[in-house]
Amino acid sequence: MAQDILIIDDEADIRNLIGGILQDEGFFARQAADGLSGIDMIRDRCPDLVILDIWLGDSRNDGIKILELIKQETPDLPVLMISGHGTVETAVAAIKKGAYDFVEKPFKAERLLILVKRAMEAAALKDEVTDLKSRSIDGFDLLGISLFSMQLRQLIQKVSLTNSRVLISGPTGSGKEIVARSIHAHSRLGKGRMVVFNCAIRDPDQFERELYGEEQNGERLYTGALELAHNGTLLLDEITEIPFSCQSKLVRTLHELTFTRLNGVRKINVNVRVLAATSADCPQAIALGQIREDLFNRLNVVSIPMLPLVSRVDDIVPLAEHFLEKISQFKGISVPKLSAEVCSALQGYSWPGNVRQLKNVMEWIAIMIQGSDVNVITLEMLPSDIINKLPSVVTTERAGEILNLPLREAREIFEREYMLAQLAKFSGNVSQTASFIGMERSALHRKLRLLSVASPHFVMKGGRT
Repeated sequence: MAQDILIIDDEADIRNLIGGILQDEGFFARQAADGLSGIDMIRDRCPDLVILDIWLGDSRNDGIKILELIKQETPDLPVLMISGHGTVETAVAAIKKGAYDFVEKPFKAERLLILVKRAMEAAALKDEVTDLKSRSIDGFDLLGISLFSMQLRQLIQKVSLTNSRVLISGPTGSGKEIVARSIHAHSRLGKGRMVVFNCAIRDPDQFERELYGEEQNGERLYTGALELAHNGTLLLDEITEIPFSCQSKLVRTLHELTFTRLNGVRKINVNVRVLAATSADCPQAIALGQIREDLFNRLNVVSIPMLPLVSRVDDIVPLAEHFLEKISQFKGISVPKLSAEVCSALQGYSWPGNVRQLKNVMEWIAIMIQGSDVNVITLEMLPSDIINKLPSVVTTERAGEILNLPLREAREIFEREYMLAQLAKFSGNVSQTASFIGMERSALHRKLRLLSVASPHFVMKGGRT
């Protein structure tokens, strides 16, 4: 999508000249003949850059005054000042009031284009730094060696190349926002901003204000998430929480990609890719009247279901190592390794909080070892809630008991505990367990019966064990 530049100049020849130069370079150029018209056009749809003449033939609203108004309403919008009567004092005054730079008329096209590109790159870099700071170490890359993770990466590559809406569903903490960010980064709007909008706002007026913005007497008071995401991506998080009275307007907005601000009358056009996420059961939410079926269908063009971490056992250790490395670097400590026993323990835990909980555990470990010279994380360094859920075969107390038994009894206890641990690791999936431990599926079934391990808990989907 072409980047949008607004030219504010009272001379039509200058506006047309600059507009032609910009359009030849692939930009989309809009024009305003005076400052107040330019302000109205910014309120209608915020551009990526403003080129503003200092002398506009209006003593009350000259370029400096219009610059002040722009910065009051849209402080992050880059503004490039131009003038045929410029002085050093004028340039310094404009930059002090927030202008990116100043160029004198007559100017060369190459000089103008260089400043335009630099201003827009600086604004994009500022957005990127803000985004990175907001995510810090809370995010995670799409790592993992499980079949699910490999298929997920392939699906993201496919949907990123389209403009289709995507609904990402799955339990809390499973990585829905990271999938959305990956889709955005690989899309044609990837250079734009991604805005995450939490739909869990009960008050309808507050919901509309946060999503669409607010104006009074034609003047913008607040910029909403949709407008902030212009030429980028908007993620609607927890869509079943949208106030029901606001859903019909959102359906129209998704259809037309236009909206009106709260208390406004003018239609605002935006170029936004909309993604959605939910941790709820959407068919059930539709049946309960929590979300309109037509809204759900608008958002659910492509569906990406996220699995809980316990169903992606192969991803647990790579993610844990990734978190531990990032957190250790962030805290300025050496990166420790995970022992084999710890890796098995992490894989055997149920992770009710999913990937987010795994990240929190790694951060807890990094805090606990900070200031020490620990190079390897061992079992006793794990949080107690994980240690207490470990199969007894991996605890030192059980190991001492086994050492006092005859070989035959000890081997039987060990095999039984080992099988229980492996089945727990793979959520009772006998096929995956057999593959991991190197046994035929039928042989594993026989072994489980001999050890009296077969249990209703270990049942695959569809009733197969």
